[in-house]
Amino acid sequence: MSLAITIDLTSTTPHYEQVRSQIAALITAGELTDGQRLPTVRALANDLGIAPGTIARTYRDLEAAGLVTTRRRIGTLVTAPPAMLDRAAVTEAAQRFVTIARDHNLTDVEIRDLVSAAILNSARSPTQPRGTSALPSAPEHVG
Repeated sequence: MSLAITIDLTSTTPHYEQVRSQIAALITAGELTDGQRLPTVRALANDLGIAPGTIARTYRDLEAAGLVTTRRRIGTLVTAPPAMLDRAAVTEAAQRFVTIARDHNLTDVEIRDLVSAAILNSARSPTQPRGTSALPSAPEHVG
Protein backbone atom coordinates (compact mmCIF):
# COMPACT_ATOMS: atom_id res chain seq x y z
CA MET A 1 0.00 0.00 0.00
CA SER A 2 1.31 3.41 -0.92
CA LEU A 3 0.13 6.64 0.71
CA ALA A 4 -0.06 9.99 -1.07
CA ILE A 5 2.52 11.61 1.20
CA THR A 6 5.38 13.88 0.27
CA ILE A 7 8.32 15.17 2.28
CA ASP A 8 9.52 18.74 1.75
CA LEU A 9 13.26 18.47 2.30
CA THR A 10 13.59 22.29 2.38
CA SER A 11 10.98 22.73 5.13
CA THR A 12 11.94 23.51 8.71
CA THR A 13 9.10 21.22 9.82
CA PRO A 14 10.55 17.90 11.01
CA HIS A 15 9.93 14.93 8.71
CA TYR A 16 7.95 13.01 11.35
CA GLU A 17 5.60 16.01 11.73
CA GLN A 18 5.15 16.34 7.96
CA VAL A 19 4.19 12.67 7.71
CA ARG A 20 1.99 12.79 10.85
CA SER A 21 0.02 15.81 9.65
CA GLN A 22 -0.53 14.32 6.19
CA ILE A 23 -1.72 10.96 7.54
CA ALA A 24 -3.99 12.73 10.05
CA ALA A 25 -5.42 14.82 7.19
CA LEU A 26 -6.06 11.68 5.11
CA ILE A 27 -7.91 10.14 8.07
CA THR A 28 -9.90 13.32 8.75
CA ALA A 29 -10.87 13.62 5.08
CA GLY A 30 -12.03 10.01 5.06
CA GLU A 31 -9.43 8.91 2.52
CA LEU A 32 -8.08 6.48 5.11
CA THR A 33 -10.96 4.68 6.77
CA ASP A 34 -11.56 3.01 10.10
CA GLY A 35 -9.84 -0.38 10.16
CA GLN A 36 -7.66 0.32 7.12
CA ARG A 37 -4.11 -0.94 7.47
CA LEU A 38 -1.22 1.49 7.07
CA PRO A 39 2.07 0.51 5.44
CA THR A 40 4.68 -1.03 7.71
CA VAL A 41 7.21 1.31 9.26
CA ARG A 42 9.96 -0.02 7.00
CA ALA A 43 7.85 0.10 3.84
CA LEU A 44 6.73 3.70 4.36
CA ALA A 45 10.23 4.79 5.36
CA ASN A 46 11.59 3.16 2.20
CA ASP A 47 8.90 4.79 0.02
CA LEU A 48 9.69 8.24 1.45
CA GLY A 49 13.45 7.77 1.66
CA ILE A 50 13.63 8.55 5.37
CA ALA A 51 14.69 6.63 8.47
CA PRO A 52 12.37 3.94 9.88
CA GLY A 53 12.68 5.60 13.31
CA THR A 54 11.03 8.70 11.86
CA ILE A 55 7.99 6.69 10.75
CA ALA A 56 7.92 4.80 14.07
CA ARG A 57 7.72 8.16 15.88
CA THR A 58 4.98 9.30 13.50
CA TYR A 59 2.92 6.17 14.19
CA ARG A 60 3.43 6.59 17.99
CA ASP A 61 2.19 10.20 17.76
CA LEU A 62 -0.83 9.13 15.69
CA GLU A 63 -1.58 6.39 18.21
CA ALA A 64 -1.35 8.87 21.10
CA ALA A 65 -3.86 11.06 19.23
CA GLY A 66 -6.24 8.10 18.92
CA LEU A 67 -6.07 8.00 15.12
CA VAL A 68 -4.36 4.62 14.77
CA THR A 69 -3.65 1.53 16.82
CA THR A 70 -0.64 -0.73 16.42
CA ARG A 71 -0.77 -4.45 17.15
CA ARG A 72 2.04 -6.95 16.86
CA ARG A 73 1.70 -9.22 13.82
CA ILE A 74 -1.27 -7.21 12.56
CA GLY A 75 0.27 -3.82 11.92
CA THR A 76 -0.96 -0.26 12.27
CA LEU A 77 -4.67 0.27 11.67
CA VAL A 78 -6.71 3.45 11.34
CA THR A 79 -9.01 3.82 14.34
CA ALA A 80 -10.74 7.06 13.61
CA PRO A 81 -13.09 8.01 16.41
CA PRO A 82 -16.74 8.62 15.43
CA ALA A 83 -16.17 12.40 15.54
CA MET A 84 -13.50 12.03 12.86
CA LEU A 85 -15.76 9.89 10.72
CA ASP A 86 -18.54 12.49 11.08
CA ARG A 87 -16.09 15.24 10.18
CA ALA A 88 -15.19 13.41 6.98
CA ALA A 89 -18.84 13.44 5.92
CA VAL A 90 -19.12 17.15 6.71
CA THR A 91 -15.90 17.88 4.80
CA GLU A 92 -17.30 16.04 1.79
CA ALA A 93 -20.58 17.99 2.01
CA ALA A 94 -18.68 21.28 2.23
CA GLN A 95 -16.68 20.38 -0.87
CA ARG A 96 -19.88 19.54 -2.76
CA PHE A 97 -21.37 22.89 -1.67
CA VAL A 98 -18.34 24.82 -2.93
CA THR A 99 -18.42 22.93 -6.23
CA ILE A 100 -22.11 23.72 -6.74
CA ALA A 101 -21.59 27.37 -5.77
CA ARG A 102 -18.73 27.72 -8.25
CA ASP A 103 -20.83 25.99 -10.93
CA HIS A 104 -23.30 28.85 -10.36
CA ASN A 105 -20.48 31.40 -10.83
CA LEU A 106 -20.38 32.57 -7.22
CA THR A 107 -17.17 34.23 -6.08
CA ASP A 108 -15.21 33.06 -3.05
CA VAL A 109 -16.49 36.10 -1.14
CA GLU A 110 -20.10 35.21 -2.00
CA ILE A 111 -19.51 31.60 -0.96
CA ARG A 112 -18.03 32.75 2.38
CA ASP A 113 -21.00 35.10 2.89
CA LEU A 114 -23.41 32.20 2.33
CA VAL A 115 -21.55 30.04 4.83
CA SER A 116 -21.45 32.89 7.37
CA ALA A 117 -25.18 33.46 6.95
CA ALA A 118 -25.84 29.75 7.41
CA ILE A 119 -23.78 29.76 10.61
CA LEU A 120 -25.69 32.75 11.94
CA ASN A 121 -29.01 31.17 11.00
CA SER A 122 -28.12 27.97 12.82
CA ALA A 123 -26.77 29.66 15.97
CA ARG A 124 -28.45 28.34 19.09
CA SER A 125 -27.98 28.33 22.84
CA PRO A 126 -26.73 25.13 24.53
CA THR A 127 -30.33 24.21 25.37
CA GLN A 128 -31.72 25.26 21.99
CA PRO A 129 -32.99 22.32 19.92
CA ARG A 130 -31.32 21.65 16.57
CA GLY A 131 -32.84 23.44 13.65
CA THR A 132 -34.00 26.46 15.65
CA SER A 133 -32.25 29.79 15.97
CA ALA A 134 -31.14 31.39 19.21
CA LEU A 135 -30.94 34.76 17.50
CA PRO A 136 -33.68 37.20 18.40
CA SER A 137 -36.18 37.68 15.65
CA ALA A 138 -36.26 41.02 13.91
CA PRO A 139 -38.91 43.37 15.20
CA GLU A 140 -41.93 43.66 12.98
CA HIS A 141 -41.90 46.75 10.86
CA VAL A 142 -44.78 49.04 11.64
CA GLY A 143 -45.29 51.58 9.12
